[in-house]
Amino acid sequence: MHIVGIIPARMEATRFPNKPMAKINGIPMIGHVYLRSKMCSTIDEVYVATCNEEIIDYIESIGGKALMTSDKHERASDRTAEAMLIIEEETGEKIDIIAMIQGDEPMLLPKMLEEAIDALICDEDLMITNLMASIKDRAEHSDPNDVKVVVDKDNYAMYFSREPIPSWKKGNANNHMLKQLGIIFFRRNALVTFNGTEQTPLEIIESVDMLRMLENGISVKMIHSDENIYSVDTEDDLKKVEVAMQGDTLLANYK
Repeated sequence: MHIVGIIPARMEATRFPNKPMAKINGIPMIGHVYLRSKMCSTIDEVYVATCNEEIIDYIESIGGKALMTSDKHERASDRTAEAMLIIEEETGEKIDIIAMIQGDEPMLLPKMLEEAIDALICDEDLMITNLMASIKDRAEHSDPNDVKVVVDKDNYAMYFSREPIPSWKKGNANNHMLKQLGIIFFRRNALVTFNGTEQTPLEIIESVDMLRMLENGISVKMIHSDENIYSVDTEDDLKKVEVAMQGDTLLANYK
């Protein structure tokens, strides 16, 4: 199977402008994400998709591959879909599985990508897999920057929200508090379908892409990761990640 990683990134993020180029231990965040994604043994090639020359220049300076995409995209999935078509046209090869890797996941580990890709390879009925992790405390549970997910007994997503779900009122939510990580895996046709489908009411209300799939009756399989990683949505997150990565074992392989 032809498996490609695409990292959508842009400098104009509302909550944290210029976030992709913010440095963590001396390396721009987008560099961490790119270099760590490249370590995944099941991904054939990794590209950064952006509308910013600064990001393209940096990725090319470290020997990476970057694509210029439209500056009109509002969602990462739309940029990823455009990049997929560009890659296919340039290489003449159709892609089977796309790993959409958000550029604000500098602590990702290659094995996390491998686990979610393996699920798609082993079950041809699966169209989409997402990574999820346990929420550590109530502060994280209430943080609107973290997308919460509720799953069924087979780890298929039932609902996503930026609100704290499930409820704390009964006092037993701890074992069910889960968050979506910024790494989503599509079969090619699923991404094409997603990109060609209009936004849905709950997707707009919650500002969560995957609700478009659930509202259209498409299952989203969640893969649990036990890794203790943090995404970066704010400058405070950046400081926390910089401290957390000081003892990172992968960092020595590319710093």
